Amino acid sequence: QVQLVESGGGTVQPGGSLRLSCAASGGTFTAYYYSWFRQAPGTGREFVAARSRIGAATYYADSVKGRFSISRDDTKSTVALQMNSLNAKDTDFYYCAADPSVNRSYSPSAYEYWGQGIQVTVSS
Repeated sequence: QVQLVESGGGTVQPGGSLRLSCAASGGTFTAYYYSWFRQAPGTGREFVAARSRIGAATYYADSVKGRFSISRDDTKSTVALQMNSLNAKDTDFYYCAADPSVNRSYSPSAYEYWGQGIQVTVSS
């Protein structure tokens, strides 16, 4: 089974950028479908972005489309989330998720493996 570890979070001013990274280990990296979710206290996890297992198709929540970009590096077993033009509404705990059976699912319940999450705060 795969283990996921997120990094790159922190505090940034409105309009700024952050790059999150998710390092996968313990499994065959290319066998999993990877997504990013985020969650605010007291709310459910919200889909942010996903990258197809085969090919280069990407999917985004409407709230981040045009500002966020997901990518994967099969040589380094990492999935990145580049976040630009950040605003206060992007303040959340961000999670990397993976599953070997998922195909373009926006539901967190479809994913079996999760990282521990990382805080992103957008504040002046």
